[in-house]
Amino acid sequence: MNDIGLIRLTLEIAAVSTIVILIPALMLAAWSWRRSGASRAIVDAIALLPLILPPTAVGFVLLQVLGRRSAIGATLQRIGIDILFTPSAAVIAAAVMSFPLTFVMFRSAIESTDMRYFQIARTLGATPARAFLRVTLPLAWRGLVAGVLLAFCRAIGEFGATVMIAGNIPDRTQTLSMAIYQRVESGRDADAGMLVVYVVLLALSSLIASELLTSRQRKRAA
Repeated sequence: MNDIGLIRLTLEIAAVSTIVILIPALMLAAWSWRRSGASRAIVDAIALLPLILPPTAVGFVLLQVLGRRSAIGATLQRIGIDILFTPSAAVIAAAVMSFPLTFVMFRSAIESTDMRYFQIARTLGATPARAFLRVTLPLAWRGLVAGVLLAFCRAIGEFGATVMIAGNIPDRTQTLSMAIYQRVESGRDADAGMLVVYVVLLALSSLIASELLTSRQRKRAA
């Protein structure tokens, strides 16, 4: 696969994985926002696990969950769906690894809003869901977009979990991070360096946009 193909596949996997986790991360962040005590601490800790575990450990767990010996894997096999070592597996790995970062950013964005507006909407007769959607989310949109950008950026650089369940298959599951590793292993340092430049440019642009949005969110909250 040429460099443009690698970039396109990497961006496609990162984009799909980011879209997949948006609603679950937002729902969990909204739940955590209105909770306190042990239940919130336990749920938050579980959601953040992929952020601190070795990516290969996360990949091993996914391999066990999606493998043919598991109930999920066996069910998928019976209906003719293959997940492991396909682009879908790369999407799942990227989604799992970027979910904690998205959740943290979403929760921070929501918590930066003034709770009084939510409470006023509730006193005016809005349901909790309606007050959240119509009042809290519009106030937090910059932080939410920043979370999406960071999730996308994290997915671009995913390697450990992806190589465990999707492999490093050219033209199929090989992303920029895996192509860099393969080219270094084969002694093609100059080619690997060019791919590093691509990754840095993609990540830097996302990080700058995210930082600009979060800084505005902080100023608004202040």
